[in-house]
Amino acid sequence: MTIDLKRMAGEAALAHVESGMRLGLGTGTTAEAFVRALGSRVAEGLQVVGVPTSDRTASLAESLSIPLATLEEVPDLNLTVDGADEIGPNLTLIKGGGGALLREKIVASASRKMIVIADGTKLVEALGHFALPIEVVPFGLGSTQLKIAAVAKALGLDGPILIRRTPDGAPYLTDGGHFILDASFRRIPHPEALASALADIPGVVEHGLFIGLASMAIIARASGVETIHR
Repeated sequence: MTIDLKRMAGEAALAHVESGMRLGLGTGTTAEAFVRALGSRVAEGLQVVGVPTSDRTASLAESLSIPLATLEEVPDLNLTVDGADEIGPNLTLIKGGGGALLREKIVASASRKMIVIADGTKLVEALGHFALPIEVVPFGLGSTQLKIAAVAKALGLDGPILIRRTPDGAPYLTDGGHFILDASFRRIPHPEALASALADIPGVVEHGLFIGLASMAIIARASGVETIHR
């Protein structure tokens, strides 16, 4: 997504923000475009409090003087605005490319409404071309990896399931101190069944399938902005 499209999507999401709201602030470059747009409105007098989904987002929001809180302080949010790696039918999502899927899902689940912002290339007929992030505890990694492969095979899915690594080759660590496995299934025709199977595996902390959480998508294209409702 170009910078202009990110800005278009972020600014369009601002139309759904009202003074006094408690907002979940997503992670990733598209979500950051919303945070930057929000910062401009806060500087003009908009009164909101944000709950960031990552240390990276928290740092950006603080630099823009956006008031922040934790979910312990404000457990009930009005709205979360976040990006997505893929948007499938009925606004099912794959998220976690930025490594913040656990906190993103917790914050989205604490929100009365979630708006996902993206460009048109993120809309897909079936999820799975983007590798599915699966957050796991480091202990028992090999066993967890085998169990994920087994449940995937039972659902007719295959493809490499690889640990995410940093540029220097070390395992990528989430803000919560977990590893991420990226599962390249290519096509996930039944995301609900996969989500349920992954949730039953000891060692899996969370997965990047967001089902029933997004109620609206704001899609930015060169021709304009489209709104999709679930």
